[in-house]
Amino acid sequence: MDFADYRRHDAVGLAELVARREVSPGELLDAAAARMAEVNPKINAVTADLTARARTEPAGEGPLSGVPFLLKDLGATLAGTPTTGGSRLFADEVADADSAIVRLYRQAGVSIFGKTNTPEFGLWPFTEGDFLGVCRNPWDLSRTPGGSSGGAAAAVAAGIAPAAHASDGGGSIRTPAACCGLFGLKPSRGRVSFAPQGEGWAGASIQHAVTRSVRDSAVLLDATCAPQVGDPYFLSSPARPFADEVRRDPGRLRVAFTTDALQSAALDPECAEAVRDTARLLESLGHDVEEARVPGDFAAMQAAAGLVIAASVAATLDAEAERRGRPIADGEVEPLTFATYRRGQGVTASAYVQAIQTLHAFGRACSSLFETYDVLLLSTLGSPPIPIGHILEDTGQIAERLFAFMPNTQPFNNTGQPAMTVPLAWSASGLPIGMQFVGRMGDEATLFRLAGQLEQARPWFDRTPPL
Repeated sequence: MDFADYRRHDAVGLAELVARREVSPGELLDAAAARMAEVNPKINAVTADLTARARTEPAGEGPLSGVPFLLKDLGATLAGTPTTGGSRLFADEVADADSAIVRLYRQAGVSIFGKTNTPEFGLWPFTEGDFLGVCRNPWDLSRTPGGSSGGAAAAVAAGIAPAAHASDGGGSIRTPAACCGLFGLKPSRGRVSFAPQGEGWAGASIQHAVTRSVRDSAVLLDATCAPQVGDPYFLSSPARPFADEVRRDPGRLRVAFTTDALQSAALDPECAEAVRDTARLLESLGHDVEEARVPGDFAAMQAAAGLVIAASVAATLDAEAERRGRPIADGEVEPLTFATYRRGQGVTASAYVQAIQTLHAFGRACSSLFETYDVLLLSTLGSPPIPIGHILEDTGQIAERLFAFMPNTQPFNNTGQPAMTVPLAWSASGLPIGMQFVGRMGDEATLFRLAGQLEQARPWFDRTPPL
């Protein structure tokens, strides 16, 4: 199978070829490995090559049998391989078992042939870590692919794999998907298990995938939304498979939209215009669309989330210090990670509980919008993909530049609602601009129905980067 044939299909399409015996899993893996060898030196998306291992493992019998697939090097464990979290501190931490999501991926039949780049502990919306190195956007090598699932998105956009595992604690699925012209759904809190681990970032973090097609995302979520024994919370199974929802008419939805930047001053004009254009598209599709204000104390939410994240980093590093019997020293992790660690060590139990209560109060306020509307539309990001190094080049403006780039994703991690980015717009210079849609808690079905409609109305699958 040559690259043109490989790229012509999404994951479901490739699995159908395997099922009809028109191509073998080995031929798909050959195509993926060849593309990786060709383009990965330019983008540094795949940081662990597991092709040789994948060749020894027979394809499972699931709906994605034989499809090449990549794991983010954070959160998910693959037995016999390290999960570094983007940190040299865990470079030799070899997993003795698959995590639940990896086991479910295997049951779905995918062929895991590599791990993807991520910033240290997934802390940034760009992928420029000291340990795994700078990851570049296939649409423009001088631009970020986003983060923290930047390697996953860059690899899929570049055609190395049709889909890849990703995770999202503050926008880390939606940000890179928006930067790279992909579809990226952050599921509802509790939809996908983190077993055998507990919750991430007080429930803000969730695992899923970045994909080129909507149906691939739905099939992958169907495969992995299985509650595991002992999960601290979980959602009931959907009424119908999410893959069926993609083909269903969404009906006439009540859609609120805003051109606000929820955690910064304003959107880039191209992003604001893309929201207005998408609102007009929704009206043309028969939906009721009106401008609205998103309620909630965003400053309080941002501060509380920052405290929770810092405390979570401290817990991770303190546990590693206890395991090895010596403290974490300055220089063992990146300077900003170490500063976050020190901050987290100073968080009291009372302050942590108060932060959780603040986040819960924010969730109740923000979610009240969905008593009136079915879906909220807003820009995924504050601007098109930014230049590599932009956020950290001025240490006095890190926070300002950070939230100018990602003003609209973190709120919905803390409400727990499902949110998706859809590649519906492009900048004047040809860079992707993602549009974010937020649904009610547990209502991925409505988002998938709407995404399927938008995919038909404004197709993006054949738009590929010049790389």
